[in-house]
Amino acid sequence: MIDRMIDSRKPDHFEWRFLAVIVGILSLGVLSIYSATYNQAGPGLPLYVKQLVWILIGSAAFVAMLAIDYHTIARFAYPLYGLVLVLLAVVLVMGKSSRGAQRWIPIGPFAFQPSEFAKLVLILVLASYYAKTNREGWLQRVVLPGLMMMPGLLLIIKQPDLGSGLSFLAVYAAMLLVVGIRSKAVGILFLFSLMLFPFAWEMVWGSLHDYQRERIMTFVNPDYDTGGKGYHALQSRIAIGAGELLGKGLYGGTQSQLKFLPEGHTDFVFAVYAEEWGFLGVVVLLALFISLIVLSLEIALKAKDVLGALLAAGVTAMIGFCAVVNIGMTAGIVPIVGIPLPLMSYGGSATVMTLAALGLLLNVKRRRLTLFY
Repeated sequence: MIDRMIDSRKPDHFEWRFLAVIVGILSLGVLSIYSATYNQAGPGLPLYVKQLVWILIGSAAFVAMLAIDYHTIARFAYPLYGLVLVLLAVVLVMGKSSRGAQRWIPIGPFAFQPSEFAKLVLILVLASYYAKTNREGWLQRVVLPGLMMMPGLLLIIKQPDLGSGLSFLAVYAAMLLVVGIRSKAVGILFLFSLMLFPFAWEMVWGSLHDYQRERIMTFVNPDYDTGGKGYHALQSRIAIGAGELLGKGLYGGTQSQLKFLPEGHTDFVFAVYAEEWGFLGVVVLLALFISLIVLSLEIALKAKDVLGALLAAGVTAMIGFCAVVNIGMTAGIVPIVGIPLPLMSYGGSATVMTLAALGLLLNVKRRRLTLFY
């Protein structure tokens, strides 16, 4: 034990399992992106090569977040949140638009999506707040953290980016569960939510774009506009079902290869994977995600202090929420909200942010046995 406390940064069996799961999911993601896009001609590097570049950049972010003590990182939580809010405001003024959404800041040939990094910064802010603040009381426990979250949430919804907005709320809810919220407070919050629901629904529904409303209508009624706004959801379900037990093999998926399934390399990468690798392949992928969540929860439960436990819980909740919602929307269980599948979907900002978050998670674990910080 003394040896481990002296040299707590030496990799152990647990860390190698954690890293192996991450590499496994990344590998399946690159393979699926390659299969979905390898025959697409276009300028520049192929998308799977670009994804490998993002993984390399994300690996550097992973190492950086692992190397710096998480207590030091947490000290910059509020300045980072201020910077993120500025970037989210810049997006609304001079951001790059695509398919009715304005979410990216162009940087040369690349595009940066601040809303992805805002989720990780929110985890830092809430964890820092709860670790230093007296949490005895409704105001300190629920209201003030909610007010801190609100500016980022409103700026993200304004883009609009409903998926990142829901992730924001999921992180906030997870933090409330970790710090503990009394049953009386839950009851009051529930009744208050019911009272405000008609007004909130009118405001939210009115702020949605037409395509977002039609996505919700498609979820409520799967046969609604199957040739239009319901096309993505229908083709995704067909692709998943077509995989059957063993799948159609690499490049064998008709829905993806014949381009019946749009956005197969981004939001619907799970459908591409399921069609090519079948039920057994899906079981393997789900086992990898479940292993990642279980290992992450173990880090949170064994953290050395409140700050570490909150950081680990926040990252675990964010990744778990995104994975469940993405798989659910491709299978037709939840509405399509535009949440990428962590470590699988193509995207620079999401990939780098997720790897940085996982580096922070492993940071909490590796400093569990240190005496000082």
